[in-house]
Amino acid sequence: MNVIIKIPALAIAAAAALSLAGAGAAFAEALPTYLADRGLGVPSSMFGTYIEPGRLHFYPYFEYYYDNDLEYEPYEFGYGLEQEFRAKYRASEALIFLGYGFTDWWAQELEIAWISAELTKADDDPSPMPEAIEESGIGDIETQSRIRWLKETESRPEAFTYVEVVFPNEGDRGLIGTADWEFKLGTGVTRGFGWGTWTARVAVEYDRAEKTAALGEYAVEYLKRLSPSWRIYAGVEGSDDEVELIPEVQWHFSRYAFAKFNSAVGLTSKATDWAPEVGVMFVIPTW
Repeated sequence: MNVIIKIPALAIAAAAALSLAGAGAAFAEALPTYLADRGLGVPSSMFGTYIEPGRLHFYPYFEYYYDNDLEYEPYEFGYGLEQEFRAKYRASEALIFLGYGFTDWWAQELEIAWISAELTKADDDPSPMPEAIEESGIGDIETQSRIRWLKETESRPEAFTYVEVVFPNEGDRGLIGTADWEFKLGTGVTRGFGWGTWTARVAVEYDRAEKTAALGEYAVEYLKRLSPSWRIYAGVEGSDDEVELIPEVQWHFSRYAFAKFNSAVGLTSKATDWAPEVGVMFVIPTW
């Protein structure tokens, strides 16, 4: 009797899995070639992730920072000396990302981080700063509005704009806090091909604490859907003279969830040497 029960159960599970895989393949085939890698959603700030209307994206993830030459100045921590040094830096960050598609052209995001960080004083730093500074607590709290104002067609690329606001939450912390309001205005274009999808974006930033506006984050990105379950991403992202390479693998193991694995590698001396990230993105239909 047990055998009779188990065989149909296995058969049903296998059929369901094949059905989901087939549905994913059929969906991709129904889309024009230029949308096959990314689907119909608005581009989000998460690499290779697009938010469709009526979908809530919930992404708990973890990131680690390993850097042996982080640039700092002792006065940033209250120790007077305005001179740049390079120090060893280690940090672990747990983050929660929420993104919701209100329409086929507007998505809203919110991200909150908790971080634990340690900076080791440089050997040639003569300031009275301690040999190591450790801080932990709430990190960046930020929101983004993502607007797609031109949809891609056979003859033209997609264009989008985003506005980011980072909330001040420094208190007396110099290592992990945000001193004052920070704003970012960015724009980008995306073009899909049979051999992959390319995106280029650039932003300007305003830091109210420094009272300065400058060229902000810029990037060139590539996304390719290899199968219903697997996608690969690669991007070169920078800000000022900090430039890094970010490869990512996505495993879409369910219609409503996929795992993300990426690892940023610094290409310039001021960029973080290594910053791996891992998490699971849950996609929750609301209507």
